[in-house]
Amino acid sequence: MMKFSNHQQGFLYACFFVIAILISSQGCKTAKKIQASIDKKDTTSVHIANPHNDDSLMVIKNALADVHKKELSFRTFSAKIKVEYEDTKGKQPNITAYVRILKDSMIWISGYATVFNIEAFRVLINKDSVFVLDKINKEVKRRSLDYLQEVTEIPFDLNTLQNLFVGNPVFLEDSVLYYKETESKILLATVGQYFKHLLTLSKGDRLLLHSKLDDVNVTRNRTADITYGDYEINNGVPFSTYREITVSEKNRLDIHLNYKQYEFNKDLSITFTIPANYKSR
Repeated sequence: MMKFSNHQQGFLYACFFVIAILISSQGCKTAKKIQASIDKKDTTSVHIANPHNDDSLMVIKNALADVHKKELSFRTFSAKIKVEYEDTKGKQPNITAYVRILKDSMIWISGYATVFNIEAFRVLINKDSVFVLDKINKEVKRRSLDYLQEVTEIPFDLNTLQNLFVGNPVFLEDSVLYYKETESKILLATVGQYFKHLLTLSKGDRLLLHSKLDDVNVTRNRTADITYGDYEINNGVPFSTYREITVSEKNRLDIHLNYKQYEFNKDLSITFTIPANYKSR
């Protein structure tokens, strides 16, 4: 089985936190949090008691359509991201991550130890595999996406991972169980094969503010909590330049992603060379 050092785990967590749901460890009782959140009384809310009547279905359909309209469509994406993360051992060294994405083809990540300004890791994710170059220890690690899907029991793929980076919702189902409006927000709760998902949108412009994923399997207690903020308008499309992410199953990991630079649809080239003297792990 492929294993990572604590520092490498933190880097990978920050790059694609869905994988962290598998590796993280401190038990937390989160399986019922969505229900607690959506049952909270709010006298200013508009609560749809019967989501199956025609009027309610139209409201829900329009809300989902608004979510999909806000999803970023792109050909390429590149970014410079300041990554801060904290695990059960405390705050870890900051990382500066350079990310390049060729949509539906590959994700390239270069991670620099911010303090020393040296490249510590390089990661390539394609439709089939994950490659990690440990440039400190001169090692290369390979694993298939099929393997990672099997051990995590999560159907994440290249599309899911690229959506994480650009800020599109992930594991969003169209089967809405609950809908609520307050004076400033809209809450949508869906359920799929793997996760219950609670989305919070701003009421006026329908921006994604918060995403809460809880495992439908109560014995796993996997959860991911994502907050989106500091939106900027890029070519008429809103983009969240700051994310706060908490993932946990047995351990808890807190991640802050601050997008210092980002570009869409610029010509990009990606090369990923494995040096001959690197050991394979």
